[in-house]
Amino acid sequence: MKANDNSRSHEDPGDRHRSVSRRNLAIGILLLGLAIGFGWSMGFFWLRRSEAVPTGKALAEPTASDATLVQNLLGKNLDHRTFSFATVAEACSGKKVIPLAAKESHTRVQAAIESALTRAIEKLNAPDSPVRSLRRINEASRFFEDALHESLNAEPDLSCDIPPNRRGEAQRSGYPDLRIVHEPSGEVFYLDPKLVEDDSWNSTLRTFYFEPKDETLKITDDAVHLLAGISHDGKDGAWTFTGFKLIDLSTLKVRLKAEFQASNKDLYPE
Repeated sequence: MKANDNSRSHEDPGDRHRSVSRRNLAIGILLLGLAIGFGWSMGFFWLRRSEAVPTGKALAEPTASDATLVQNLLGKNLDHRTFSFATVAEACSGKKVIPLAAKESHTRVQAAIESALTRAIEKLNAPDSPVRSLRRINEASRFFEDALHESLNAEPDLSCDIPPNRRGEAQRSGYPDLRIVHEPSGEVFYLDPKLVEDDSWNSTLRTFYFEPKDETLKITDDAVHLLAGISHDGKDGAWTFTGFKLIDLSTLKVRLKAEFQASNKDLYPE
């Protein structure tokens, strides 16, 4: 028995060293695991905190998702791409843009619009025309809309109204300005009159705008989309309207301008 006791009391130093090393290694691994777990937890906490936006308050600094979205938008090079207006309108509204065709209902509506445009130009060129008192030519657009509305609605086989939006409300602002129905066929035609100075037909400035909305979107039918470009001589306060061009928008190519904007309320908070 004493021999056995002596053997335990004289344990090999190499074995003891290896045992201590293994214990230290285990402790180190445990501490490393705890540190990684704590770091991951804190990182997740701060990520969630950075993504949470308090109601009614803006973040002081942009989130990673904001920066990624901006970078993605810039990467699409949208300012230099063109899109079919027919595709854009259908994607936003779910309604087809029908090309103007050589069919009876289409030629009937086209002829009625051209006659209405001729009468509107004659009326608004008169010396007592209400546009004579306007400060800006853009304000005359409303008078053309009203004149076309009245003239087309007087046609026995047509009806013309302000287009309703998706909520069913008649809405003056936004594209398109007028909704014409060929009553015998039930076909719908949208008409948007625009004023153009005589020497600006080839201008590259933006003059046609379509802003997709949800409830206020006014494209609610499969329809022919037409634009009436009405020319004038550019003489402020004494404009003479000189003619028009009727354009089928089913072939129009449009561009998307991405811009960031702010109101005065945003700029000058109390």
